[in-house]
Amino acid sequence: MLLNLNQSRRIRLESAWLIVPAVAAVAIVCAAIAAPRAWADDPNAVVATVGDHKISEKDLDAKVKPQLDQMRAALDKRVDQLIADKSFDLRRQTLESMSNDYLVEQAAQRDKLSVDDYLKKEYASKSAVTEADAKKFYDKNKGAGTAPFDKIKPQVMQMLNRQALMERLRKNAPVKILLEPKRVAVSTSGHPALGAKDAPVTIVEFTDFQCPYCKKTEDTLKQLRAKYGDKIRIVHMDFPLPFHSHALDAAKGARCANDQGKFWQFRDVLFADQSKLTPTDLKAAAKTLGLNTTQFDACFDKAKYDSQIKSDQAAGEKLGVDGTPAFFIDGRPLTGAQPTSKFEEIIDDELANGGANKQASAR
Repeated sequence: MLLNLNQSRRIRLESAWLIVPAVAAVAIVCAAIAAPRAWADDPNAVVATVGDHKISEKDLDAKVKPQLDQMRAALDKRVDQLIADKSFDLRRQTLESMSNDYLVEQAAQRDKLSVDDYLKKEYASKSAVTEADAKKFYDKNKGAGTAPFDKIKPQVMQMLNRQALMERLRKNAPVKILLEPKRVAVSTSGHPALGAKDAPVTIVEFTDFQCPYCKKTEDTLKQLRAKYGDKIRIVHMDFPLPFHSHALDAAKGARCANDQGKFWQFRDVLFADQSKLTPTDLKAAAKTLGLNTTQFDACFDKAKYDSQIKSDQAAGEKLGVDGTPAFFIDGRPLTGAQPTSKFEEIIDDELANGGANKQASAR
């Protein structure tokens, strides 16, 4: 329990600071767009000729300006979205840290010790984490490029001892984080879903069948279903991206398969091989799954569900979705192919704090 809980908090700390380099990178791009070029002192300077025709710096800037304005607006929107996505994690992690610092300060005062001396005493006590505990944690969580255990043993020991101490202190003074995460209402009525309607936690996914990151997330969703069972419900919503030539066709095909009760089987086939998403491939998949091909082909060829798919896209855009996959866990946004641990963190938090009783999603 100690190791798993500590891993979860470590992941939260790392994820909370992901926004720093992301925002910095976007800010640099914005600055580059806004900054004047040093060599462009003369707006009438000729930058190209076509026969006797001259194109000036002023002419070029006038032509480029609308595109730069669009780029700047898109970047500003992305920065706002990044901040919105990460601000709750950062604020919550900071509250956890402030709470922990207070508990340690109070414990040190009771023992009439400085904070440093108190920590040294606790880390050397009988309750301290052993080297065997640290090695077990290291073996479970190490990845490619992780330094050898002997080189980072002191840091691992200190991290685990800190966590063990906080668990002991919190038993006598439970900490309640009352900060509410950002939630949005997502209307999912009539959409394909896996799991009980009264599941405590609902995960809404806006997805694109041709998106490689959506395919990558399929394993994560299956792991979550295996772990949480009836505690979660997964709802599919379409968000075919315009630069994926067969994403719309795939979404249409899945909707038509849903008419015959095989949406999720069809979805599995689509993600299993994203190179086979042409209309011919989709009709072949329907036949392989034992669907009524006459009914399927008529549904597909008549574009029966085009308007519903476009409605999903509009709903996603209204919620700030600009890429796939995009998730809303009880209305809490989670963007991109995130690690399983990030989903678990939010799901566990929802289950611990009321789940469906606090969600803003409209089912």
